[in-house]
Amino acid sequence: MALATADPAGGVMELTLDNLLETPDGRKLLSCIHCGVCAGTCPYGEEMDFPPRRIIGMLREGFIEEVLASESLLKCVTCYACHAKCSRGLRLTDVLLPLVKEQALLRLPEVPAELQKAFANTLRYGNPMGESARKRAAWAATAGVPVPILSEIKRPVDVLWLVECFPSYHPRGQDNSRATAKLLHALGVDFAILGNEEKCVGECARMAGESGLFETLNDSTVPLLSKYAFKLLLTGGAHAYDALKYEYPSRGAVHPVEHTTLFLAQRLDALRPLLTKKLGYTVTYHDTCTLGRHNGFYEEPRRVLRAIPGVKLVEMTHNRINAMCCGGGGGGMWLDTYFKAKGMERLADRCVKEAIATGANVLAVSCPYEISRFEDALKVLGHDKQMVVRDVVELLAEAMEA
Repeated sequence: MALATADPAGGVMELTLDNLLETPDGRKLLSCIHCGVCAGTCPYGEEMDFPPRRIIGMLREGFIEEVLASESLLKCVTCYACHAKCSRGLRLTDVLLPLVKEQALLRLPEVPAELQKAFANTLRYGNPMGESARKRAAWAATAGVPVPILSEIKRPVDVLWLVECFPSYHPRGQDNSRATAKLLHALGVDFAILGNEEKCVGECARMAGESGLFETLNDSTVPLLSKYAFKLLLTGGAHAYDALKYEYPSRGAVHPVEHTTLFLAQRLDALRPLLTKKLGYTVTYHDTCTLGRHNGFYEEPRRVLRAIPGVKLVEMTHNRINAMCCGGGGGGMWLDTYFKAKGMERLADRCVKEAIATGANVLAVSCPYEISRFEDALKVLGHDKQMVVRDVVELLAEAMEA
């Protein structure tokens, strides 16, 4: 696993499971007090043979092979709950779990078919859906505003927008992309996209344990980014944001990066005069795990929502640091069939039940995975007439349609 960590000699060393305990982060893991918070806060903790505290205990005693032989780590959706609530401040989700999941994945007698297909598609086509790279920018023709492509305009831009896979190919994701393009255009942002040159950033592959695939995607994207001149990387993908912020710099892609929701929150003064349509919605916001627990961005999305005319914001019981995970991270996006076969409740269903209980008629999100996951959960639970799912940028764009 190509995680970089500080070397005591002053250099940078590659972090692997074998040398984990020789690193500062690894040695800190030994300070685990086995309080059980990680297991208690994990949304699938009751389903796991080896929650983080047990992994650390087994690692300490030299019994890690027993952990790696278990399917337990497939049930980790990297929601950062254990990471955020660890009383010792241990980097469980972004250091320990990816390393263990990588080795566990290699030992599985058979990788779940849905996950295996997503990996194979991403390797071959650059996206988990298996769509042609030539279709990646096709949505732009329906945006209603110009969407420049860097290779065509051949000039530096202020903002390079990495659209990511679901917003490029999935019909509901494309709604998000059209809304984002409209907002950037209305704000006068000098932006462009990579178009057909773009490939998946690869964070979910990494967090699912497929570090080799992540490295392959890095090898494609890092030189591509260095080919163009821009001031800021922008993405609406919450997981892509994490990878670009924390993983890509050590591989040579050192760029300022913003998530779309945060980018717009910083420009509310310019946006407010454009929001001329009163929506009349009662909205509850779902805190995405990466933007929320991992990065601490809780109030920015809410500020944006409160700026929209006619929006009443209500909170789910579990919100901010205690928000429930949609279940899409860490490969969970492609493990619903596997989880169902194990008799596990889908996390998206849990979230939707709580959202419905608020009395809201709109569930607002800031992650492209959550749109399809929550829309499907609403249909399965029979609530699709009571509530709709909208990305924050979609609500902003709708409020501009006076």
